[in-house]
Amino acid sequence: MILGPVSYLDCIVFCVFLAPQLLVHVGLVETLGVILRCLPFLLYELPTSFIYERYFASRSQQTPFVQGAAPFEDFVVRCVRYAFANIPPQVGRVFFSRPVALPFLRFRMLRHGFIRHPIHWHEYGDVRAIFAPRKLAQRISANADHGRHRRGAGVTCLGGGFSMGSSYFYLEFLLTWVALLAQSGYRNPAIFALEYTLVPDDSFPTQLHQAIAGYRHVLTTVGDASKICVSGDSAGATIMLSLLLRRANMKHDANRQLNETGDWRLERPRMAAFISPWTTLISPKHRNTPSDYLGEERLHQYALDYANGKIEPDDPLISPGNCRDAKWWKRACPSGGLYVAYGTEEVFASEVEDLIHFWDTHGVKASSRAEEGGIHAWPVASLFLCTSATDRQKGLKALVEQIQENIGLGQ
Repeated sequence: MILGPVSYLDCIVFCVFLAPQLLVHVGLVETLGVILRCLPFLLYELPTSFIYERYFASRSQQTPFVQGAAPFEDFVVRCVRYAFANIPPQVGRVFFSRPVALPFLRFRMLRHGFIRHPIHWHEYGDVRAIFAPRKLAQRISANADHGRHRRGAGVTCLGGGFSMGSSYFYLEFLLTWVALLAQSGYRNPAIFALEYTLVPDDSFPTQLHQAIAGYRHVLTTVGDASKICVSGDSAGATIMLSLLLRRANMKHDANRQLNETGDWRLERPRMAAFISPWTTLISPKHRNTPSDYLGEERLHQYALDYANGKIEPDDPLISPGNCRDAKWWKRACPSGGLYVAYGTEEVFASEVEDLIHFWDTHGVKASSRAEEGGIHAWPVASLFLCTSATDRQKGLKALVEQIQENIGLGQ
């Protein structure tokens, strides 16, 4: 199921679903306070900067992103940039929450003629996840023999600065991903999207525990690690990179027990694919750009919250980019390699490029795709912002091609 572009009507309906949830979860007084603080931006700063830069500034004065963006894309990114810097994360969390995202997707589906909902929500003990199979009638099962009939599964962990993400907000992205995998020839692809505990409800290593439990569950269900691709974007990629490193080095930090059994004998997945990974939580190489909607200062605060106030430079499990042990990365690297997609204009670009260069220099199997002028997590954002099917699906199709190359059809 691939839906059409997001319309202005969709935006209005999203706000209709959002308003009551803000009142319930944030409160009337704080919601009004946020709205009042946003009014100068919405009524003056946004329209004046948008009109000037798009229609009066010379091309050399425009940011690389604006040069290639449609008006709707530019307008929304400006709003997101302001929101990221100025709206408290407890308010931002409501934007991504299930009570907002799920009815919004259902509205979009109805608008495109889809009545039945092809998403299954399951909880397996401590594992909370959204499971998105190609076929509605087929459900994930704890029975490994039943799971072996599948022809590939993706385990993904989604972004949101550790504090605002929700798999429900990514539902359309997940459904499109599954549809493109099916179009490429996979008989019944499936995505297992982990719902990890958000900060400040809990901090590291809880999210790593949950990612490992989720991967173990899918591995048990599928029965064959060669059919699995682990993935993540932004903060979700941080967690999944930590998972790969943890799986690869059983003896590291032996005094810290990450589960009751201490069992880390997990097979390597076939492949790992990351979108705009937050490789190093705090780095001097992070740089604000006029194009990107993320800001270094707020990101570093989120990083400290995730790390419970302290990031040990020599602990790569919490900040994977700090790992400069090539042998460790070689043990962590899936047999099909690592794939990274990122934008050249995003805050994390320099740090991402540095880690890719390290992998390449030390013989760690990895490939990458840099979107020139691209901003953070553009393969995800473009699905919601771009108007043409080609632009909306370009990043995802590149990801599917990598999966097809490294896992292959009929696996």
